[in-house]
Amino acid sequence: MLQYDDLTRPERAVWDAFPEGRLVDLRSGVPARDDAREGQDWGPGRTVRAEVLAALLLGANSTPQGAVAALSLAGARITGSLDLAGGDIAHAVHLTACRLEGAVRLRGSATRTIRMNDCHVPDVDAQMARVEGRFDLRGTTLTGGRLALTNAHVSGELNLNGATLVSGGRWALFAGGLVMEGAVFCRGGFTARGGLRLLGAQLPGGLFMDGARLENPEGEAILAKHATVRTVELTDGFSATGAVCLRGAHITDHLTLNGAALGEPGASLDCSRMQAAEADLTPRTAPPGGIDLRGARIEVLRDNEVARSAAVRLEGLTYTSLHAEDATSQRSVGVARRVAWLRGSPGYSPQPYEQLAGWYRMIGHDDDARLVLLEKQRHRRGTLRPLARIWGHVFDATVGYGYRPWRAGGWLLLLSLIGTSVFDAHTPTPNKRDEGPPFSALAYTLDLLIPIGGFGQRGAWHWEDDGAMWLSYALIAAGWLLTTAVVAGVTRSLNKS
Repeated sequence: MLQYDDLTRPERAVWDAFPEGRLVDLRSGVPARDDAREGQDWGPGRTVRAEVLAALLLGANSTPQGAVAALSLAGARITGSLDLAGGDIAHAVHLTACRLEGAVRLRGSATRTIRMNDCHVPDVDAQMARVEGRFDLRGTTLTGGRLALTNAHVSGELNLNGATLVSGGRWALFAGGLVMEGAVFCRGGFTARGGLRLLGAQLPGGLFMDGARLENPEGEAILAKHATVRTVELTDGFSATGAVCLRGAHITDHLTLNGAALGEPGASLDCSRMQAAEADLTPRTAPPGGIDLRGARIEVLRDNEVARSAAVRLEGLTYTSLHAEDATSQRSVGVARRVAWLRGSPGYSPQPYEQLAGWYRMIGHDDDARLVLLEKQRHRRGTLRPLARIWGHVFDATVGYGYRPWRAGGWLLLLSLIGTSVFDAHTPTPNKRDEGPPFSALAYTLDLLIPIGGFGQRGAWHWEDDGAMWLSYALIAAGWLLTTAVVAGVTRSLNKS
């Protein structure tokens, strides 16, 4: 057991100040000499043993009536591990510009607010801890270990603004199952070398990472699969080397990547099966690994040319409203560019085309909707067998797969002009002399082109000129082809109406 007489001068100062929560400031006042990252040479006058701090926090020095005890220490070199695992800590902890040479162990503990600002610490283990207050690590540098908050519960906010997490392994922040009642802030130059693991985390206050820089090229920079988050802000120069994985996440308000730099090698964005009220996919640079939106459900989807230039997987994506940040109106981005967006998705799937066409119909742009559906058939044609592909080209050229029926009229007019011109320059032979109607080049041509009904010309005349005879056969075949295409197109149009 610790004895007061065994304490060093700075330890006694901490011991005496604790019951009243007074600050013990061991800093020199010279910023360069008070940087905790360079505090390995701080001498005995600034050195405090971690076991002394642990003893105070676990009740070694009783609190007088009318006072609020707290550990408040600045500019100290803390030797040994601060082991509070499983403890019931009724006092707040405020460490400023301290260098902790051992790990901080809070696993399974119940504690009040913990502030470790501008400190240097190798490892923080707060798994399954319950923090009744804030967990504040602003400006702190963690090297060699990780910040572990797996299944922890924090009633306030987690503040990592300006912090640097340099992991010795895959994960810099290990926080699967973390339950926050406040927000998580990783702003102000936050840097992590290693991934942030937030698998299944509950963050109703939101995740704010404006300007953060994450580096984990061998894996996920952010792994937040099946997390529930109010807001995710990866904006204002946010950058990630590695995948940003929000697969299956439920974002109740909005996700924004406005101005994010995702062009680093290994970067990708996985939003498959994600649910979001609003998603603002407007990064500054596109992820080389592409954007995965398969099965996502988004109420309002906003993108820009950078996002559309990435390899985007869209199968199963549904949205209620679609906007373009680089457009002054909903249509100005152009249906052709939207179709190119769909064609950039690997393979063929009809659903993205149906979804986009449905949205165009909803906003009253029926012509654009028909163009999208026409492009769907053209994309599908590339997946068919050669014979079906040939028929697809014919169907497209004649009636635009039923979405351009006026083309049949154009072909009919062109063939009628050709037939009339050729037949008018030749004289046919009557099948029976002095019987039947007089020859009319136009009526004869229409008789050949229209398979049903007629003008009585086709059965009354025949050709002895080989060229005119073969033209008549070609017009008969073209007539049947056009008729079949028109019937198929009308049927498709009726089915879509």
